[in-house]
Amino acid sequence: MELQPGREAVVRVAVATLWTSPEAVRPVDRPALAARADIPAWISGMDSDQQVGDCVLSQLLLGERVLVTELRPDGWAHVIAVEQPAAKLDPRGYPGWLPADQLVPADVATSAIGASPLVLDASVSALRATPDGPVVLPGLILGTRLAPAGPARDGWRPVHAPGHTDPLWLPDAHLAELPATPPTAAEVLAVAQRLLDVVYVWGGVSAYGIDCSGLVHLAWRRFGVQLPRDADDQAAATVPLALGDERPGDLYFFARPGRKIHHIGIVTAEPGSDGDRRMLHACYRQRRVLEEALPADRVATLVGVHRV
Repeated sequence: MELQPGREAVVRVAVATLWTSPEAVRPVDRPALAARADIPAWISGMDSDQQVGDCVLSQLLLGERVLVTELRPDGWAHVIAVEQPAAKLDPRGYPGWLPADQLVPADVATSAIGASPLVLDASVSALRATPDGPVVLPGLILGTRLAPAGPARDGWRPVHAPGHTDPLWLPDAHLAELPATPPTAAEVLAVAQRLLDVVYVWGGVSAYGIDCSGLVHLAWRRFGVQLPRDADDQAAATVPLALGDERPGDLYFFARPGRKIHHIGIVTAEPGSDGDRRMLHACYRQRRVLEEALPADRVATLVGVHRV
């Protein structure tokens, strides 16, 4: 079975990067393009300016579904990331390009797609050929959904993985069941706090590198809640509150006068009596995820607080 335009496919690498176009890719991006994408090597090979290059749109995790819309002879596929809503770009999901060999037809991976009862709860893990055996697929990311392939054995759990015929194994302690009810704000905030000090990467959605809206998207994804990918879409998909009513786990949104929302952070404390506010966010300027009191320039561009 081969990839076909108009048909769904599934990501077969731990983290696939979605690009604006094949021509926008830079020499430094080579590790992210391989059939076994090496995201840590990619990020460590970039300088701080390259980490915020606008050639990257988003990232997709192992097992994530896409709709293939075009296949090029040079091995690139144009896809719609249907699990990352982006209403202003395409009502079907987030559009972009990725190497076709990072995908497998959905028909071939039916056991590893769709609603799955398991989700990766470790920040990073790896799939192995046997319990505690050789690594087959490194770099799995928090929030990756996995279909069980049997009961746990001696602390290891077999799962189905797209592109692999035989079950692969990872520590059972790294997995959790997807909850049937919405998470509490405290639970989501606790997940986001585990990503403190992760490097800022424009378009990043992983524990190796992440941007402001990616942090929010990934924290809720861990609990099976599908939020849009970009900050302005996230604002449209959440419930506005009166400023002052925010609680930890709510969302702060920022915009300059007359401009669309450009930044988002997760509230970490109730506002102080003097109006001081705190948030956890992936900070473009400091190039990392941090928790801090809102500095004056953030206060000046704070346009709302919302609740998921």
